[in-house]
Amino acid sequence: MLGGIVLFVLLGFFALAALLLIWAIGIYNGLVALRNNNDRAWANIDVLLKQRHDELPKLVETCKGYMKHEQGTFEKITQARAAVMSAGTVAEKAQADNMLTGALRSLFAVAENYPELKANTNFLQLQDRISGIEKEIAVRRDRYNDDTNSYNVRIEVFPDMVVARFLGYSRRDLFQAVGAEREDVKISFA
Repeated sequence: MLGGIVLFVLLGFFALAALLLIWAIGIYNGLVALRNNNDRAWANIDVLLKQRHDELPKLVETCKGYMKHEQGTFEKITQARAAVMSAGTVAEKAQADNMLTGALRSLFAVAENYPELKANTNFLQLQDRISGIEKEIAVRRDRYNDDTNSYNVRIEVFPDMVVARFLGYSRRDLFQAVGAEREDVKISFA
């Protein structure tokens, strides 16, 4: 009888240990999937940033012939473009990307004062291409933020946080505008 009780307790212990292991594996797999989805979402943004980076020199060259007095606008675009490509973290890329978006808005707004430029087929095609990329970046930022938020929530709720802390998972930054990037672009023709 005593041997049966010991056997029953041992079986119960092993069953509980097996359930805990299965539970931990399930949480681990879910966290890995969320982390990989988040990485994929960022990679999708990065692809579009690269496409925009490659298109900008064509747009600037098309505009330069018409907009001889807008050197400051071109310099801002060039600086922001370089900042996007040299940024290392998500936060740095977000800040540089917001800077570039603002510079592009300024360029397109200033281009309104140059009817010959607005009639140029190359300019119109490049403007449409870059505007399309900008819209897609906005969509992918939203997806990235959704994935990041899901990941951040998951690593902070109990019991998942136990496994997340054991694995060293930490919060990730959302892609967001900071400071001056939230303000309207001010354009002066003086």
